[in-house]
Amino acid sequence: MGIYFYLRSMKNIILFASGAGSNVQAIIDFFKDNKEVVPVAIVCNKPEAGVLNIAKAHNIRTILIDRNSFKSEAFVEQLKAFNPSLLVLAGFLWKVPDAVVAAFPDKIINIHPALLPKYGGKGMYGSHVHQSVIDNQEKESGITIHYVNEHYDEGNTIIQAHCTITESDTPESLAQKIHRLEHHFFPRTIEFLLSN
Repeated sequence: MGIYFYLRSMKNIILFASGAGSNVQAIIDFFKDNKEVVPVAIVCNKPEAGVLNIAKAHNIRTILIDRNSFKSEAFVEQLKAFNPSLLVLAGFLWKVPDAVVAAFPDKIINIHPALLPKYGGKGMYGSHVHQSVIDNQEKESGITIHYVNEHYDEGNTIIQAHCTITESDTPESLAQKIHRLEHHFFPRTIEFLLSN
């Protein structure tokens, strides 16, 4: 009875990332002393991505995907086997297949390095976003954490956080501001969603 309750109370999360994995690291660090929230797997589409080293360091299972496996029914079943409470896109650059979205309604979230609906859509990620924001002489930028649907960056917004852009900002300095917002707000938003 006690063991059954413990298993039921676990909140498994699956992290998706394509790059260095700084958001993945921030999430792992935030939940390291939380016995209920467990990163059970990291899904990655790049064999050379730095996030795989993070997974290895924390003994978290990795799932390397290509375009075909990502769209397969077997991949959906593989994800379901983890009984995830959330799928968390933390710097993951591929559009999530409709079959995955349908299998996990309102359980997939993404972080975007701009204030959606501005600067979203296909090809708008990382330095591309920051360069566009600066080129357009915006006075502020920020992050948007949102649910994932069948379209790029169009799911319902969960939270936005803002930062000021100064005349001296470059795409690199803006990226640093955005990363600070991401690393602070993303783990806390996950915690909030899992507690409700």
